[in-house]
Amino acid sequence: QVQLVESGGGLVQPGGSLRLSCAASGSIFSINTMGWYRQAPGKERELVALITSGGNTNYADAVKGRFTISRDNGKSMVYLQMNMLKPEDTAVYYCKGTVVTRTNFPYPRDYWGQGTQVTVSS
Repeated sequence: QVQLVESGGGLVQPGGSLRLSCAASGSIFSINTMGWYRQAPGKERELVALITSGGNTNYADAVKGRFTISRDNGKSMVYLQMNMLKPEDTAVYYCKGTVVTRTNFPYPRDYWGQGTQVTVSS
């Protein structure tokens, strides 16, 4: 019913920047919170940043001051601008949306993208 597709990952040197994008599509009535999570090899998936439909944001301490989350409600998209990247930022980055569909209205459900690899290495 709902698909989330991430793009923008890749290989970047330490100190560099990347911008991730996530596009939501399908039978969407509304999207509440959208967020970015990441999972490094051998580690659990962790929150990176969240943004509400009203634009309120929340960041993990490890990325504060370096990453910026934003969204375009009209396009059902969320972005993650990542600056001053470090090797420890290397992970698969996942987009999550809390979505009310036309089928399950008014009850929201979480949907995940398939992930995009970010590798920070010299």
